Amino acid sequence: MKKAFLILGLVAVSAAAGGATAWTLSAGREPSVEYIEREVERTPALGTHFTSYEAGQYPDLTYAAENAVKAVVNIEAVQQIEMPRRGAYGYDYDPFLEFFGIPQEYGRRGGSGEPEYQERRAGGSGVIISADGYIVTNNHVVDGATKLKVKLNDGRTFDAKLVGKDSATDIALLKIEAKELPTLAFGSSDALRLGEWVLAIGSPFDLPSTITAGIVSAKARNLGAIPNDFSIESFIQTDAAVNPGNSGGALVNTHGELVGINTLIKSQTGSYVGYSFAVPESIVRKVVVDLKEYGVVQRAMLGIMFRPVDQDFIDTEGKDLGITEIGGVYVAGITEGGAASEAGIRKGDVIVAIDGVKLDGSVSLQEQVARHRPNDKVRLSVKRDGHVKQIDVTLRNKAGKAELLTREDVDVVEALGGRFADAGSKLCRELDIRGGVQVVGLKADGLLSRARVKQGFVITHINDKPVYSVSEMQRLTEKIRSIDGIYPNGRSASYMFVE
Repeated sequence: MKKAFLILGLVAVSAAAGGATAWTLSAGREPSVEYIEREVERTPALGTHFTSYEAGQYPDLTYAAENAVKAVVNIEAVQQIEMPRRGAYGYDYDPFLEFFGIPQEYGRRGGSGEPEYQERRAGGSGVIISADGYIVTNNHVVDGATKLKVKLNDGRTFDAKLVGKDSATDIALLKIEAKELPTLAFGSSDALRLGEWVLAIGSPFDLPSTITAGIVSAKARNLGAIPNDFSIESFIQTDAAVNPGNSGGALVNTHGELVGINTLIKSQTGSYVGYSFAVPESIVRKVVVDLKEYGVVQRAMLGIMFRPVDQDFIDTEGKDLGITEIGGVYVAGITEGGAASEAGIRKGDVIVAIDGVKLDGSVSLQEQVARHRPNDKVRLSVKRDGHVKQIDVTLRNKAGKAELLTREDVDVVEALGGRFADAGSKLCRELDIRGGVQVVGLKADGLLSRARVKQGFVITHINDKPVYSVSEMQRLTEKIRSIDGIYPNGRSASYMFVE
């Protein structure tokens, strides 16, 4: 295969408005330069298909780039990975104990039994949002890190502290001890228009302060990419080049304002191929304020199960339900004691707007609710029996209460560290249980992984309280002391957690 090289030739041309440069060569002498003063007549028009150029009507990205880049940082996340220790007879591993779920230490036979650790380093980006050192980035950039280092645009390096993180939106907040730092002000992601120019700033492939440009290709994209059962996705899609290392960096408008946090790319190769996605400012700002003020994200819940009323819904169920118009979300179920239930929302209603913002699907519903906190009031436009009525709803927290959470309240799903699904009726019959939550995925740093719980385990009790569904588990806020359950082969197991 031949390699293609692009060689740029240099052509000397002078285009000064007041004069031109002429090269003269005299026999027997070194070349000299003479300046001949004359007016240069510019072509008045390039063709009938060109409009006249007006500088003020076209974006100049230099202002935004040169100012915003000062507030974008490089983040190094260091993880301490426990490694098995090999002795003269191999690993201290007993498959018999593993089968029964009994934790094992990978110590050296005849040795100290102390575990060995290996450092794993990863890179990403972040954005300074306050002069005293608060930095926003992606959760996946810092997740599992034991040490965080931040390198500023001016070359200074600081140790960073994790203030808080939210896996559902993939946003995290860091703090460094510094003053009078350059910051990036929040803009409005709602005001972004399709085709508007934006800049992506970050550290792709460990190249700090890299700036790329593109346009807003789409808004409110839901990709199902955030590995969280309760993820909130409403990405801004752009064609600005974003690569590994850009995560957590800034998406900036032409005014130099932060309108999103670059989060992921959609690519079969792992590198940029024309699509990049950012968490919008409307979500970032709310999550950051919650983490800074409360230490946890104050996530409001409407308390419904729903389906978008799209063409597929109309074709398959619309006739039977009497729904003929696309738009809004169909209420397929109500959580007893939840916000919607208490406000009088019924199964079969179609919610067409929240606070006057038209809903065009499930993404817009999630985004609108995600902007609020428990105890906030919202006005729903609800279509029922062919008529639209306004219903005021007081949103609630995940525990079903209209009050804010505290640092002591636990996000059970986050603490357990996994992905979960309701145990199906068939599995419940086979295991002779009323209900439960099955572990369908594990995170390396969660309680389940550290307790060596295996995928497939069905959780039936947490802290000796029965848990019949994922929604019930989500409502728990107590610190996890124990879990009980059963494996698909019928083996029961209990796990105790101590600090």
